[in-house]
Amino acid sequence: MAETTTGNGDGSTTPVAAGNRQSGSGSPAIAEAPREKLTKKAITADHPTWCPGCGDFAVLAAFYKFLEKRNLEHEKIVTLAGIGCSSRFPYFVNGHGAHFIHGRAVPLASGISLARPDLHVFLFGGDGDGFSIGGNHLDHGARKNINMTYFIMDNFVYGLTKKQTSPTSPIGFKSKTDPTGAIDQPVNPMKKLISGGATFIARTHAANVAHMMQLIERAFDHQGFSVIECLSECVEFFPDVFDPANPKKGGSFEVIQEKKWDGTPEDELRHDVTDEVAAYKLATLPFPGVFGVFY
Repeated sequence: MAETTTGNGDGSTTPVAAGNRQSGSGSPAIAEAPREKLTKKAITADHPTWCPGCGDFAVLAAFYKFLEKRNLEHEKIVTLAGIGCSSRFPYFVNGHGAHFIHGRAVPLASGISLARPDLHVFLFGGDGDGFSIGGNHLDHGARKNINMTYFIMDNFVYGLTKKQTSPTSPIGFKSKTDPTGAIDQPVNPMKKLISGGATFIARTHAANVAHMMQLIERAFDHQGFSVIECLSECVEFFPDVFDPANPKKGGSFEVIQEKKWDGTPEDELRHDVTDEVAAYKLATLPFPGVFGVFY
């Protein structure tokens, strides 16, 4: 506790804890008011404007729950975003925030995190913002490993510009920019992030809020550049694309079994999250792949 001094009348001084100071009139010290618990009502800024059924609603709900559970200092929450439907996040979270052009949220977040390490910096964006138009900033942000948590809501399509091919669109996907079907090999987010140097890399699905919550907490606790790719369905321009990963629609949501280092034979078959090569192998699995912490 910080200390100050008080005069004794004889020229000497006595140290006094800052929290125990009294006024000259002898009145009792003023107690510091307890911090109010952070609630969803306090952190909700505006009504989301996404299309009904958009997967981004689930990501926002999970983020609200995370903030409430951790009871973070309201004045220390920072949300930043680039361009895209998912990048509207700062409008819906009551706190410090800003909306930038493609990719620029990463360099600004870097400056904020370095200048004010006491702040909680969260980034939000989509596959276009993170893996294409603003992709170079993601690469260098991962390489520098500055402390922040980045949510990439991947819907395999440019939704804000009304159905254009995105860097993660599968071959054959027909859009306004590829009316005969996409011909480019799609970006593999996990492979890109692993090779780029991010120090916490995870993957989840908007249909599984409980799993998403677990990953958000682990990403937040990680000291460094943490990224979560969340498959977030665009119901307007690419519906049902993630059904193979949604058990509610007959798909399979396979969670990575992490190594526990318990000495059991079955532990030899579990994934070592500190093994970059093993993480890269998991990233090469065919769609829908696996979910959880890769590295």
